[in-house]
Amino acid sequence: MSADAVNNSKRRLLVAATSVVGAVGAGFVAVPFVKSWNPSAKALAAGAPVLADISKLEEGQMITVEWRGKPVYILKRTDENMNALESDTDMLADVNSDSSKQPEYCKNPGRSYDKHTKISVMEGVCTHLGCAPKYVPDLNNPFAGSLGDNWKGGFFCPCHGSIYDLSGRVYSSMPAPTNLPIPPYKYESDTVILIGQDGSNV
Repeated sequence: MSADAVNNSKRRLLVAATSVVGAVGAGFVAVPFVKSWNPSAKALAAGAPVLADISKLEEGQMITVEWRGKPVYILKRTDENMNALESDTDMLADVNSDSSKQPEYCKNPGRSYDKHTKISVMEGVCTHLGCAPKYVPDLNNPFAGSLGDNWKGGFFCPCHGSIYDLSGRVYSSMPAPTNLPIPPYKYESDTVILIGQDGSNV
């Protein structure tokens, strides 16, 4: 083999190796760049919006996501649940949520969007001393025994006994003074909710 042929082979090998190293290096540079698009932990703690996928959420089920370091409950209610919200309202302390925190577009019996009335989005923080209320969907739940035989589902705070309905509205004569807060949120699609961004113009 001639010297020129050997040099050409070495040259092709070096070019190929340099290309591979360059591609790998570009990948290492690109990963932090793409990750920089995502909110940092500091930004999330400060209140950056978070996405919640509810595509697999079935009626009667609840999921929890974190926003601003607090749990946010997302509950899909049944038709029976929705009917129950219209009854026994005389037992509620703030039935119309006049003294409670929620966006104006959620000021209704379901405390939810008109187009998505079965979906409830609320902060899982008791308004008494900040404990996390437990979801008690029916009388089969271990907490239900203390809630009475007419329990229609809702939330029970195990710390000091405050009770809320399935809209997060607090019952009268409870330690908690107001309903569970509702964060600003909007729908990115029928199955994706953006929590932390106001949806009043949607």
